Amino acid sequence: MEAINTIQGIRDKVASFKNEGLKVGFVPTMGALHEGHISLIKLAQKYVDEVVVSIYVNPKQFGPDEDFEEYPRTMESDLAKCEAAGVSAVFAPSDAIIYEDETYLNITIDSLNTYMDGGSRPGFFEGIVTVVNKLLNIITPDVAVFGQKDVQQFRILQQMVREFNHNVQLIMGPIIRANDGLALSSRNAYLSGEQRKVAPSLYRALSYVKKQIENGAKNLDLVLKHQKTELEAKGLKIDYLDVFSFDTIAPVNEVKPKQKYILAGAVYLGETRLIDNIIIELHD
Repeated sequence: MEAINTIQGIRDKVASFKNEGLKVGFVPTMGALHEGHISLIKLAQKYVDEVVVSIYVNPKQFGPDEDFEEYPRTMESDLAKCEAAGVSAVFAPSDAIIYEDETYLNITIDSLNTYMDGGSRPGFFEGIVTVVNKLLNIITPDVAVFGQKDVQQFRILQQMVREFNHNVQLIMGPIIRANDGLALSSRNAYLSGEQRKVAPSLYRALSYVKKQIENGAKNLDLVLKHQKTELEAKGLKIDYLDVFSFDTIAPVNEVKPKQKYILAGAVYLGETRLIDNIIIELHD
């Protein structure tokens, strides 16, 4: 496995694969790799011959008061995990490589970032679309894999690929969870021992709402309000907890058969922000 930090270097590596007729997969990460990331690598390997992973903590997706400086950086461990997982190359650029000193162009997003994480973190998805657009142009993979935990990100990137005509297939990998249901996340490292015990409450709340929907509950607002109250009683601060259309990422008041929805929540446990979601598709 090669660790490469220049654009030309990773382009040459990918070109060497493609010249041999090999399909290339791409898994972008911000490092601090865990089993969730490894599952995305393994998923990519089912579709392609060689997998490239990027490790880059993108400053443009962090707000002024967010945890950019504190975000865990574990490059040596990450490279070892990538090699053990059978990754062919890692692209680990610096900020100077990805962003020039002075830039004149910006990407804007209409409506798909109004709710969920986009509503809570202004500029977040613009930063993600900017860096993923760059990475796809640099690496030109046949397949790129993203995790369902960041489902709004996946939906926005779907639209970016469609509108910008990227020649890549996007695949969404399932959420990987700890035994108690907590979605794996690099930010889980911020949780204290006591907070870690409470953290799975978000997934339990989402699972309860899903069951109520599947059992025919009509008053979504009442069901969601009940779970918000339960979470707040356990010391979690609610950012959002709602049901959204998968296509438009807008909240809905009812769930109809044969349509796709995202039941999603974000909460604060102390200073740590946790997100989770369940995709719902009702049959007749």
